[in-house]
Amino acid sequence: MLDSFFKISERGSTVGREVRGGLVTFFTMAYIVALNPLIIGLAKDADGKFIGGGDAPNLALVAAMTALMAGILTILMGLVGNYPLALATGLGLNTFVAVGIASKMTWADAMGLIVLEGIIITILVLTGFRTAVFKAVPAQLKIAISVGIGLFIALIGLVDAGFVRRTGSGPVPVTLGADGTLVGWPIIIFAIGLFLMIALMVRKTKGALLIGISVATVLAVLAEKAFKIHAGFIAKGGVEFMTNGTNKLPAEYKGFLIPSGDYVNPKGWSLNVPAVPTEWIQTPDFSLLGHFSLFGGFAEISLVAAVLLVFTLLLSDFFDTVGTVTAIGHEGGLIDKDGNIPYNEQILLVDSLAAVAGGAASISSNTSYIESASGVGEGARTGLASVVTGLCFLLTTLFAPVVAMIPYEAATPALIIVGFLMMTQISGIDWSDYGIAIPAFLTIILMPFTYNITVGIGAGFITHVVIRAIQGRRKEIH
Repeated sequence: MLDSFFKISERGSTVGREVRGGLVTFFTMAYIVALNPLIIGLAKDADGKFIGGGDAPNLALVAAMTALMAGILTILMGLVGNYPLALATGLGLNTFVAVGIASKMTWADAMGLIVLEGIIITILVLTGFRTAVFKAVPAQLKIAISVGIGLFIALIGLVDAGFVRRTGSGPVPVTLGADGTLVGWPIIIFAIGLFLMIALMVRKTKGALLIGISVATVLAVLAEKAFKIHAGFIAKGGVEFMTNGTNKLPAEYKGFLIPSGDYVNPKGWSLNVPAVPTEWIQTPDFSLLGHFSLFGGFAEISLVAAVLLVFTLLLSDFFDTVGTVTAIGHEGGLIDKDGNIPYNEQILLVDSLAAVAGGAASISSNTSYIESASGVGEGARTGLASVVTGLCFLLTTLFAPVVAMIPYEAATPALIIVGFLMMTQISGIDWSDYGIAIPAFLTIILMPFTYNITVGIGAGFITHVVIRAIQGRRKEIH
C-alpha cells in the first residue's frame, strides 16, 4: 500500500531508505524548534509585549507551536505533494518579522500581514501567476536576495551572541565584543558551539546543527551553575534583570552602554540564562493559534509601508521555495527531461498554505527547508520521508520546555552556519556584467548594513532598471 501510494519502487527507493531519510532530515533541521523561540519569542512588538501578548517571554509556547505546525505541514507535503521536502518556520523571514515588522505594530497585526501574504501567494499558485512573476525577476538578483539574507542572518547571530556589539557612540557603530575584547564564558560557549558545528559539517555528520546546539547548551548550563554568570542586560535605573536580585548597579557595568540606555554586563548571557527546567515533558500549549489580525497592520502604519512589507514577505516565499524545490529535485534525480518537477502545483500549493498556517499560528511564515537535501542524500525520494519527519516534529511538541534552557550563545552558531550555506550561492552571479553585478552587490551589502531586507531588495531592483536603461538594454527589463 505504501509503495503504491508514494510510488516508492517507481522512484528507485525502499521503505527503509525513506524512513532513514526522513529521520536524517528531522535531525538536520530540528534546531528550528529551539531557534525560532529565541528569534521571535524574545522580541517585543511596538507595545513592548512579547508574542502572545505577555510582559514576559514564553519560549515553550512558541516552541510547541513551531513543532506542531512543522509536523502538520511536513506531513501534508508528503501526502499531497509526495515530495521529500520538510517545512517549518522560515529562518530569515522570522528575523525580518521580529526586527522589521513586529517592532512597528502588535504581534497580532504582524501575523495578519503574514496570513495576508500567504493568501495572496496561494491565489497566485491557483491562477498559475506565481511562475510568471518568478520569471520576471532576473535569476541572479534572486540569488543576491538569498545571499543578502544569509549575511543578514549571520550578522544577527554575531550580535545576539555578543561577539559583535553596538558601541553606542563614536564613528564606529559596532565593535568586537565588549569594548573591543572578547570576554566571559558565554563567548567561549558560542565559540565552542560554532567550531563543533563546523567540525561536524566538515565530517558530513548528520544533524550537525542540532548536535552543536545540544552540546553548547549542556556546557552553558554547567557554566552558569558553576560560575553564576547571570544575564547580560540590566534595566534602566540600575535595577538588575535576572541577576542576583539586588537593586545596586555594579561599578564594573557602568562603562558599557547600548543606545537604548540600558546597562550591559559584558560577561553575561545575551538574553535568557540557561537553567535546567523543572519539567522536561508537559502537555503542549497551543493557545497561540488564531492570534492574528488580518488588516490590523494597515491601521498601524501607512498603506504603502504595509504593502511593501507584504511584498517583501511575498518575494522571499516566491524565490526561496522555487530554489529549494528545484535543488531537492536535482539532488534526488526527480527532474524530468523537460526540467519539470512531479506534482509541482501540489508542492507549491502546500508551501503557499504553509505561509497562511504560520501566520495563523503566530510563529511567522512557514516555508520549505533546503535541509531536506540531507534526507535526500540519505536516500529519500518520496513523500513517505516527509511523513516520517513530520511525525518526529509532532513528538517534539511534548518536549517544548527544554528550549527555555537554551541561551542565544548556544543557538546562534547555527545562524552563522545557515548564513554560510546561503552565501555559497554567490558563485551563480556574473560579476563581469555590471547591470547585474552592481545591483546584486547593493542587494547583498545593504541588507546587513541597514539591518533591513526591504532596503536591499529595493536597491537591487532600482539599480538594475537604471543600469539596463543606461546600457540601452531596455528589452531585458520586465
